[in-house]
Amino acid sequence: MTWQPEADELARRRAFADALGGPEAIDRHHAQGRLTVRERIAGLVDAGSFQEVGKLTGKGTYEGGRLVKVVPAPYVMGLASIDGRPVAVGGEDFTVRGGTSWGSDRRKGGQGGFVEDLAHEYRIPLVNLIDGAGGSVTSATRRGYTVFPGVHGFERSVQLMAEVPVVCAVMGTAAGGPAGRAILAHWSVMVKGTSQVFAAGPPVVERSLGQKIDKEALGGAAVAVDMAGTIDNAADSEGDCFAMIRRYLSYMPQNVWELPPAVACDDPPDRREEALLTIVPRERRQPYNMRKLLGLVVDRDSTFEIQPTFGRAVITTLARLNGKVVGVIANNPMVNGGAMDVKAARKQAHFIQLCDTFHIPIVFLVDVPGFMVGQQAEQAATLREGMRSVYIALQATVPMLTVVIRKCYGMAGMGTTDKNGLDFKIAWPSAEWGSLPVEGGAAAAFKREIQAAPDPAAKLRELEAQLRELASPLLTAEAFAVEDVIDPRETRAYLCRFVDAMQGRLATTLGIKARAGVPP
Repeated sequence: MTWQPEADELARRRAFADALGGPEAIDRHHAQGRLTVRERIAGLVDAGSFQEVGKLTGKGTYEGGRLVKVVPAPYVMGLASIDGRPVAVGGEDFTVRGGTSWGSDRRKGGQGGFVEDLAHEYRIPLVNLIDGAGGSVTSATRRGYTVFPGVHGFERSVQLMAEVPVVCAVMGTAAGGPAGRAILAHWSVMVKGTSQVFAAGPPVVERSLGQKIDKEALGGAAVAVDMAGTIDNAADSEGDCFAMIRRYLSYMPQNVWELPPAVACDDPPDRREEALLTIVPRERRQPYNMRKLLGLVVDRDSTFEIQPTFGRAVITTLARLNGKVVGVIANNPMVNGGAMDVKAARKQAHFIQLCDTFHIPIVFLVDVPGFMVGQQAEQAATLREGMRSVYIALQATVPMLTVVIRKCYGMAGMGTTDKNGLDFKIAWPSAEWGSLPVEGGAAAAFKREIQAAPDPAAKLRELEAQLRELASPLLTAEAFAVEDVIDPRETRAYLCRFVDAMQGRLATTLGIKARAGVPP
């Protein structure tokens, strides 16, 4: 007695699944510079770790009761590991029906489906490798009627955002539902030149608006990442994309009921960098390299920047201090003098929400003269988006540490402090703060006095000089209105001590919420 015939039949059916859409479809896919979904999963996860689920799913063709062919379902998914930690991973197979769903009682993935249930039930990260064109009007022909927009499944997609890290990688052309799914992520990435994302593609745009446009100009990385911020990061190749996903997940806990993973650190926490003493110019309006400054403070080679090409007036990056994960928000004086425009405000709010969801303490490196001003800034609703970032910061529960490097003014400056927590602020000797900068502020506050002076320009300079004397951070420190003014070379050691000390608080908060049975 043996079950070898049945085992052979399973092997034959699995071979149909491994063949995807067939050699010609695979060749066309490769000719566009894209990997197949099976190649993508193999390139992303630990070698040999992928346990596929639903490999036999497809449409069989039978002759005389004997199976002669199976067209596999256009979705591949299952359980795998990345750096030894389990993840749920899945993606559309573009070589079969362009990755569009073919309909079944239970979806494998894409929007909802088994792969998202797996992430939810096991509390493990979800990685979506998106390469699908969404719905088609031909579905009405198949059904014989039209249905309301949307499918069941987005409910789980939304639920996962409060439970586990969700990564969406746009690997090809994503429109409609797959494009929407790409946005429901804590972090998203696309590949330059070979992936695009938009609500609807060029044919729909031409028919609706009369605009002829190719898909790269409509939703390539230059638009979706750099201009719109729809997708967070762009990779140079699919291999680079996989490396970025692995690195991003290395900062994340498995779920919201755990703390981010700490790693052994061979970078001394008390390292003093002499370059910090000279990095900020004495000329207050002269820019400097904030990324270089940041790199001198955090653990060496520990940064992973989120949205580096969008909202460039602020830098948002994951990093480590003495091996512990932190989120760093740093103003960039090389763009708008560090003033917060509408894109920077959106970017900062998004990053704070990410850190708060996964218990990542936030370090602000502050050099912000305030919200961007002027007619264009007002038309862009900078004030609304800026105050939304302040609102989100005030709602966050993770510890925050504020280091004022130079300017900290107005409501944008207020959004860099932990008002509902320890409200711990330290400053460099170059720091200054207030409701608004002396320049402009003096002209507004003393307008009549300046106009009445024999030499208005000289009077304005005199008043500004007086106000600058009062703006010394040492005077504020005397009143304990700032907790400390430090030698810039002490920054790393100071921050490492406090990040180490707050780990107990993070764990305690996590435990209290876990016992209450609610997501932290």
